[in-house]
Amino acid sequence: MTGNEKIIAIGDIHGCCRSVVALMKKLESLDNYQLLFIGDYIDRGPCSKEVISLMTELGKERNCVFLRGNHEQMLLDAVDTGVVTRWLYNGGGTTLKSYETDPGELNFPDDHMEFYRKTRLYYETAEYLFVHAGITPNQTVARNLERSSADTFLWTRDHMNVFETPWEKTVVFGHTPQREPVRRKNMIGIDTGCVFASSGFGTLTALILPDETFIQQHSLDNDEINKV
Repeated sequence: MTGNEKIIAIGDIHGCCRSVVALMKKLESLDNYQLLFIGDYIDRGPCSKEVISLMTELGKERNCVFLRGNHEQMLLDAVDTGVVTRWLYNGGGTTLKSYETDPGELNFPDDHMEFYRKTRLYYETAEYLFVHAGITPNQTVARNLERSSADTFLWTRDHMNVFETPWEKTVVFGHTPQREPVRRKNMIGIDTGCVFASSGFGTLTALILPDETFIQQHSLDNDEINKV
């Protein structure tokens, strides 16, 4: 992939289907862009099943990259091991409710399970590395890709506490909600807490590359979130 190719990276959705549909409408004129979703499609918000159905349809219609978030990993771990405690503690109950299943069944459509299992841990271009949570801040991007574990890509927040890194390209990440996108040298964070409107967040963010500009949608799922 060359540095001239156009990408729209979209932050953590967390079951906020109305919000992501509204954001996609704002992006309709940019149909020559590749779509990249940073992960955490599910949990906490009311409509995880609907979000995954939307993602699978988008994948058929457009050039898309779907990264794995820690919440998709927790779902997969629950399905593969039968142990649901960690996932439920982190908001998995709303996903079970949206699928009309329970911890004893974990019954999900085959095409949705295929979607979850095919999500990527990272995506690299000439100028950017896209990853759900982040990478180790005291190593180069290349060294991270050689040595970092999946847990680092899915869970780390260590880079949030530093302002200088040896990263040789810009890392785009989600996972850690902020009221505004994070913009530092070689670092762009796009989780603006769509599902956390009641806590002062409540925005879904799209990053337009290579311009490095943002298009945002305020949460439209607040009423449904409050019912969960």
